[in-house]
Amino acid sequence: MQKLVDHIVSGYDDDLNQLTTMLSELGGLVETMTADSVRSIKKRDSDLAEKVVEMDKRANLLQEQIDEDALRLMALRHPMATDLRRTIGAIRCANDLERVGDLAEGIARRAISINKEDKIDLAKGVSRIGKLVKTQLSGALDALLREDAEKALQIWIADEDVDEMYNAIFRELLTYMMGDPRTITACASFLFVAKNLERIGDHATNICESVYFTVHGKQLVNDASLEGQRSL
Repeated sequence: MQKLVDHIVSGYDDDLNQLTTMLSELGGLVETMTADSVRSIKKRDSDLAEKVVEMDKRANLLQEQIDEDALRLMALRHPMATDLRRTIGAIRCANDLERVGDLAEGIARRAISINKEDKIDLAKGVSRIGKLVKTQLSGALDALLREDAEKALQIWIADEDVDEMYNAIFRELLTYMMGDPRTITACASFLFVAKNLERIGDHATNICESVYFTVHGKQLVNDASLEGQRSL
C-alpha cells in the first residue's frame, strides 16, 4: 500500500512539475516576443517583427496545453490547499502570458507599418517604457517560478512606475501631434505601442497577484496588512 501511495504522490509531483516547465517555456517565449517587438521598432527591423508574429502561434499552443493539463490534473488528482492553488494559479498565469504574447504580436504588426514610414524621432520613449516593462515581466516570471511572494509584492507595487511613464509618453506624443499635424499617423501608432506595453505591465502584476495567492491563500489586493503600499 505504501508503494502505491508513493507512486501516486510521485506521479502528482511529476504533473505539477510539468506544468511549471510549460509555464517557464511560455514565459520565456513571450518575454522574448516583448523584447523583440520593441527592438523591431528601435532598429526598424521588419523581419524581426515578422518573427514575433510567428512566435504567437507557439504561445497560443502552449497556453492551450497548460489549460488542458491543469484541468486534467484537477479531474484526476483532486488537489487540495496549496496544490489546488498552484494548479489554478498555473491556469491564470498561462492566460496572462498568452495575452502578453498577443500584445507583443500587436506591437510587432504595428512596427511593420511604422517602419514603412519616414523615420521620425519618436522611438526613444517607447524604448524606455519597453525596457521598464521587460524588467517587470522578467521579475514576475522569476517570482512565479520560485513561488516568491515577497518579490511578487515588490513588482506589484512598482507597477505605478509603468503607469507614470505611459502618461508621460502620452503627453509627449500629444505635443508632437499638436506641433506638427503631419506626425499624427505615426504618433497614433506609437501611442498604440505604448498602450500595449502598459497593458503588458498590467498582466505582469496579475501574475504577481496569482503568485501571492498561491503562497498565502488570499488575494493580494484584499490583504489588509498591505494597505497603503500601493494606490488602488
